[in-house]
Amino acid sequence: MIKTELLAPAGNFEKLKIALAYGADAVYGGVSHFSLRIRSGKEFTYESFEEAIEYTHLKGKKIYVTINGFPFNSQIELLKKHIERVAAMKPDAFIVAAPGVIRLARKIAPEIPIHLSTQANVLNYLDAEVFYEMGVKRIVAAREVSLKDLIEIKKRLPKLEIEAFIHGSMCFAYSGRCLISSVQSGRVSNRGSCANDCRFPYTMYAKNEETGTLFKVEEDDAGTHIMNAKDLNLSAHVDEILASGVISALKIEGRTKSSYYVGITTKTYRSAIDDFYAGEFEKQKYIDELNSTKNRGFSDGYLVSRPYEKNDTQNLEHSISEGTHQVVAEVTSDSEGVLSKDKLEPNVEYELVLPSKIDEVENDIGYIKKRGSKYSILFKELKTSKGKVYESIHSGNVNVVMTPCRLPAYTFLRKKL
Repeated sequence: MIKTELLAPAGNFEKLKIALAYGADAVYGGVSHFSLRIRSGKEFTYESFEEAIEYTHLKGKKIYVTINGFPFNSQIELLKKHIERVAAMKPDAFIVAAPGVIRLARKIAPEIPIHLSTQANVLNYLDAEVFYEMGVKRIVAAREVSLKDLIEIKKRLPKLEIEAFIHGSMCFAYSGRCLISSVQSGRVSNRGSCANDCRFPYTMYAKNEETGTLFKVEEDDAGTHIMNAKDLNLSAHVDEILASGVISALKIEGRTKSSYYVGITTKTYRSAIDDFYAGEFEKQKYIDELNSTKNRGFSDGYLVSRPYEKNDTQNLEHSISEGTHQVVAEVTSDSEGVLSKDKLEPNVEYELVLPSKIDEVENDIGYIKKRGSKYSILFKELKTSKGKVYESIHSGNVNVVMTPCRLPAYTFLRKKL
């Protein structure tokens, strides 16, 4: 049986470190050139991305570079230079969508494996064979494909690796092939600058062409978010997916999502994968944890159900909702203390979300106690390393607050809403 890899988003260097700390086997990201996430790509320069690759490899993990945009003729020469420069950093693979870019990458950097982006929309073994013959090592399957069809692809192409999205935003259009943003704001989705127009509320009108009369179409309680897809959440089906034995990697979407999102989704799916192999799979635990993140409502998408069988994949009421928990603070990268992300108060117990195990402790600063399988922290006083004491601290305060003991970097403090 294939030991499935967990692949997490790296929107910037900090999120990359968080993903690795919380158990990702590999991360994916890139600089803004030719990536489908220009906003996150701008977080990396060539220099910082090379440093990120070195950091990832020192951790014994892998990093895949996104070159999955669709270039215009005027950009080909720049693309060649981009491929050469990134290849010299020795990433573990390129994620590519366009056939021409695949051929170009294999010519310039034949030593770098090619992973086919979900943007290529592979749904069947015929298309998979074509890309495999072009030298593609792994396909990131279209989000509309079924597990049954992936099993058939693997049967026909046993050496081809298959990667499947397991969690994150779902696109209104077919595997991201959308033009709404281009039409409305001139931002080209397939060049990485989608404006998420499908998330907006819309008012609908009907026009009588003979009279020119325009009627407003009245909405009911279903709302006006007519194109807003729910978020994908396949945590309850990880056991079924892994039991198929054909999936090489489970992929989390979210390079533009928060640090907390990266930490929680990575930690949860790491637990689900490990629990499956240990024979201890517990789906409600994963569902509850993922509900703590902001989301548009959850759907199990199409991997385990056919699209025509689903009637719960759209959220018609709103484009985003709060999760069950609010992050109030985050441990700094040097573990010296916490920075406030919301109102932080003394004598209030907060839950800790940890990337690694810790011991219980109590002293003048506060205590850390284990509550069942979880840990809590309480500050007896909010004191900085310089000795200043606060009655409360709010988001935006840059003073680091001391903790009862050194906590792992990127630990989150949260409260239930």
